[in-house]
Amino acid sequence: MARARLTLDPAFTIGAVRRRLFGGFVEHLGRHIYDGIHEPGHPSAGPDGFRRDVVELVKELGVTAIRYPGGNFVSGYNWEDGVGPVADRPRRLDLAWHSTETNQVGLHEFQTWLDLVGSELMLAVNLGTRGAKEAIELLEYANLATGTARTDARRANGRAEPFGIRMWCLGNEMDGPWQLGRRDAEDYGKLASMTANAMRQIDPGLELVVCGSSARTMPTFGSWERTVLEHTYDEVDYISCHAYYEPVDGDYASFLASGADMDAFIDAVVATADHVRAVKRSDKRIDISFDEWNVWYASRWNAIEDNLPVDHWPVAPRLLEDVYSVVDAVTVGGLLISLLNHADRVTSASLAQLVNVIGPIMTEPGGPAWRQTTFFPFSLTSRLARGDALRVLVDADTVTTARHGDVPVVSAAATAAGAGISLFLQNRHLTEPTTVTVDLRGSSVATVTAQGIWDDDIHAVNSPADPDRVGLRTNDSAQLSDGTLTVTLPPVSWTAVSLA
Repeated sequence: MARARLTLDPAFTIGAVRRRLFGGFVEHLGRHIYDGIHEPGHPSAGPDGFRRDVVELVKELGVTAIRYPGGNFVSGYNWEDGVGPVADRPRRLDLAWHSTETNQVGLHEFQTWLDLVGSELMLAVNLGTRGAKEAIELLEYANLATGTARTDARRANGRAEPFGIRMWCLGNEMDGPWQLGRRDAEDYGKLASMTANAMRQIDPGLELVVCGSSARTMPTFGSWERTVLEHTYDEVDYISCHAYYEPVDGDYASFLASGADMDAFIDAVVATADHVRAVKRSDKRIDISFDEWNVWYASRWNAIEDNLPVDHWPVAPRLLEDVYSVVDAVTVGGLLISLLNHADRVTSASLAQLVNVIGPIMTEPGGPAWRQTTFFPFSLTSRLARGDALRVLVDADTVTTARHGDVPVVSAAATAAGAGISLFLQNRHLTEPTTVTVDLRGSSVATVTAQGIWDDDIHAVNSPADPDRVGLRTNDSAQLSDGTLTVTLPPVSWTAVSLA
């Protein structure tokens, strides 16, 4: 049996846990919107066409700010296509995902859905095939109260009050060769700076996110961040990070330790941003919006993408509908631990995505909606992680991985709100349980409960035929004695411990 000893004290904090850390991402991609959140003929759909069974699951998931409408999609999107009478909206080719976009759902409809689920809108502008002019026109339409032709148009389209959108993304993954309108760092930095300056002339209080590298593995990673921030540091508030993980060639040991890669990614971007801050002699700090992260079996999509028929442009095809297992959920739990451990600089994050498309929620047309395995660590962490993130000292046995070297067998994060503490634990060992001892030092907790996700079959999944095959389980081994917590973690497991 592996062992780990943790030490934490509510007096030693990392930073406040912002609610935007538990954001989501909705893109016009596959069946995410059409047949996912929006299906007018479904028995649960309201008069607005949105499935209420999905609404309830999204509320249970606990997502906060939701990034929209992309993603790769936004780099070819004309926002004007999604406003005005629905019957008059044009059908367009979506070059990002080789589909046809009907524009039945646009800005107004999506805000209606956000109001139903209780989430904030984080809006992305097209800096791929468009630019500053279109961005400020969208801002004027969305956020100004009245007095212009565009605000009059918004009112005529059914919304008298402004949308009041505070957080805006300046494009998407502009370093990627797959991106419409791809630019190098110099050209994108200049465009983003110009766009940010123009938007701030309308509203100086906006929160703006500039594109970082689309992956840590990109050849320009690091130099991209430095160059873009040299152009935009004074105009923006966040730089984005994107990361997806999958087991490569069955290497589940490395997969479970994906949080080690996320840690290194965040540390490198923070160091680069702080370097630019030093060079500029600035008092301002740039934070991270980790606005795409998840487990994604991207290699499967790459194989499909290479064989798509060039003359076929379907509406809402089944794309990126990964079915998630227990080991995927445990890895997602480990990534949430990494985000919490960087709560001082990662102040916004978006699980990509929410429904059907690499989502924690799945649906069938006219049929059920159900929770994937990855639903559970996200929903429980969103509910329990409150107050301040605490510094957790970890003294643990190690496991050896091919991609990340030797890593602690347990990854851990903790938060404190009032007298309560929430502790999040991932056992990365493939075959052995791990006994964890936690020195709680200055805390005054007296009761303990523990829930988590694990299974004898780490490849077990939920499905329409068996939607409850995998779910949260109670860990009865958790005990408190004289200020010390002990808990035994099953192999390949994620556990949340509540101390009150």
